[in-house]
Amino acid sequence: MGLEFRRRDYRAEEQAHALPRTRTDTHPLSASSPAPHQVEESEGGKYDFFDPLRATDGTAEVSVNAIHLEDISSKVTVAGDISSQTRVRKEWISFKKMLMQRFPASKTSPISMVSGVLVKGVHKAIEPSSKDLHSGELDDHKKFEEEDVKVISLQECLKKLQELKDEINRSWCADDRVTSLRLSIKAVRLLMDSSVIQFYPTLFVLATDIMDMLGDLVWDRIKQKTEITEEGGFVCSLPDNFKAGDISFDAKETCNNWFSKISSVPELLPRIYLELAILPCWRFLHDPSEKILQRLVEMARGIADPLTSAYCRLYLVQCAQRLPHHDTGFLITCINDLKLLLMHITSAKEAVDENLSGNSKLLLTLIEPTIEYILKCLFMDLKQMDIINLLVSLGMKSNSTILFENYSCISIVLHYILKELPIRFTCFYAVELLHLVETTDDGSFDQSINFKLLGHRLCETVHEVNRVQLVVDKIIQVISCYDNLDAFLMVADAYLDIILENQLGTFLNMILDGILERICVGKIGETGLLILQSIFLKTINHFADIEKILALNHFVDILDMMHGSSRNSINMHILSMATRNGQIQDPTVIEVLLEVAQALYDDLDFSNMRKDDYQQPSRLICHFVYMVDHGTDVESHLKFLAHCRGGFSSISELQEILVHSSNNLAVKAMGDGNSSISFVKSCLAFNEVTVPAIPTSIRQLNLYIETAEVALLGGFISHSNGLINAAVNCLPNVDPVNG
Repeated sequence: MGLEFRRRDYRAEEQAHALPRTRTDTHPLSASSPAPHQVEESEGGKYDFFDPLRATDGTAEVSVNAIHLEDISSKVTVAGDISSQTRVRKEWISFKKMLMQRFPASKTSPISMVSGVLVKGVHKAIEPSSKDLHSGELDDHKKFEEEDVKVISLQECLKKLQELKDEINRSWCADDRVTSLRLSIKAVRLLMDSSVIQFYPTLFVLATDIMDMLGDLVWDRIKQKTEITEEGGFVCSLPDNFKAGDISFDAKETCNNWFSKISSVPELLPRIYLELAILPCWRFLHDPSEKILQRLVEMARGIADPLTSAYCRLYLVQCAQRLPHHDTGFLITCINDLKLLLMHITSAKEAVDENLSGNSKLLLTLIEPTIEYILKCLFMDLKQMDIINLLVSLGMKSNSTILFENYSCISIVLHYILKELPIRFTCFYAVELLHLVETTDDGSFDQSINFKLLGHRLCETVHEVNRVQLVVDKIIQVISCYDNLDAFLMVADAYLDIILENQLGTFLNMILDGILERICVGKIGETGLLILQSIFLKTINHFADIEKILALNHFVDILDMMHGSSRNSINMHILSMATRNGQIQDPTVIEVLLEVAQALYDDLDFSNMRKDDYQQPSRLICHFVYMVDHGTDVESHLKFLAHCRGGFSSISELQEILVHSSNNLAVKAMGDGNSSISFVKSCLAFNEVTVPAIPTSIRQLNLYIETAEVALLGGFISHSNGLINAAVNCLPNVDPVNG
């Protein structure tokens, strides 16, 4: 009788012995938090609308539009662990470096600064101390408006900002919090000036560095008030996933005071940036943060300048990534608001304002990184069904059954949406996305670049592309309307892998026809040559037979019109592919390949090139000559060798191959018995002329001896004697060690 263990239901036992539990919003031992700063309602009534500029916390009602977006975006991103926060900060640092590299500011260009702190000096700006100030005295906007606009250089600006940052840190360490806040307000006011728009990204990076530092200082101070008493005694250590109920009363008072001070800043832009800098501190007061983010997004609508507004939203999205929980509703609102701004810029016939006259294109270029970053955050970790709902909320789709029908988007926004869409989604809706790109042509972004991007995305997994025939049909229709050669080549190259993989030879010939037609109209630029090189290399690598390549429409004609390194690269690939599969016997193919080899040789500068640079082209030409075989037509082969001797005279290795080939022809002619004695003599004479051109004495000696043996085999004694004498004359020049 075997042992049988008693089965136990541990879950049932745990529930039977557990005490009843009820979820609570606050810790029962913690002090009740004070009511946050509220704007009093007039006559005890409620407002008929939600004013985001008057609210200071997340308790107010959100707008109808905000509720709709939050319902759509029910997915919550959880990023509370330390590794996630570290990743967010590293990505933000990398993004700021990219921003400054992409838009480098001129070192000599003057910069108009609306804040006198950079011109008057940091120390002069610090007049009263924190003991003589309270939060109401931060309101110095009248003085700020009266200050004259100063002009300073970039280097001076960078120096002053660094001094300002150091002074904020020193004031904080000296427990002068109000001075730190005053200087931070002056720093962020710099972002109100977009008169020199090329410098704005750099200014944004420098100013937000100060904001990030201030946010970290405030966060550490409030956290310290919970963990350590004023006397220095240790209370507790807050976990990373702490709740508002875990925070002490004093810490909440301090946090509330900071938000109250910031809410009293009169200018909208500094008020938004400062609240964003300490945005994570809302966790000390409230657990949810979605309504706070939505309020800040709607506050940003009050910023009139498009560049300033876009970068403010960028900083908002970045700060939101540091929160442990946030949905995608505020991100969707940011994108939709940016779309309205871009529509205004692209549709305006006049300049956006007097400072940006004629600079609308530059303005769009400067706004572009903000769209890229926000969309990257929006598409992070989304599932396919979430993407469908997301596209609905972005106005690109009406419902789950009708996708992209009669809908359009801003071109620059669509570009980064195509970048972020999952590849399977892109392949499944390839035709619909092509239609969307076709109908989106507002000037904010080159439409052909969007077609190119979509093509490259589809070629990532060619076998998963849905309705290939319709996709290729649409692309042929699109590129046939392009008169510009570069745009035609760029889009055609992006979809070429789909055409080749699906054996759509007719469409390939149509593309080659279009290329030749446009080349005949104008010259090929450097960009066009590079794209043509890509198209030809893809075609060469796809086909295994040189005859099929040469049979393509206008392939050789287009190749003849190319020049430079692009043509050399194609010529080398053609020779490599042609000699890969054995001997070359077709006279037409031999003629074309000879022209290809000659073009490659003519473009080599043997006097100014290193040996390593021309070694591979020389090797390919030699291999091609060696693989040519005219069969029984030995006279044509000898003519071919003679042509090669004159055409490739600088390749010493080839001269040796020509002598070997000539001797083989002579032996072959003597063996067949059908050739005349004069042909064998011609081969011997060919060698007698060719061998002296070979620079190495030992190789000359060997070739003379080899040719003398052939002459003896044919009974040509006089030729044999002359060749032996020539070999003897080479002996004094032969190195006895190497020989």
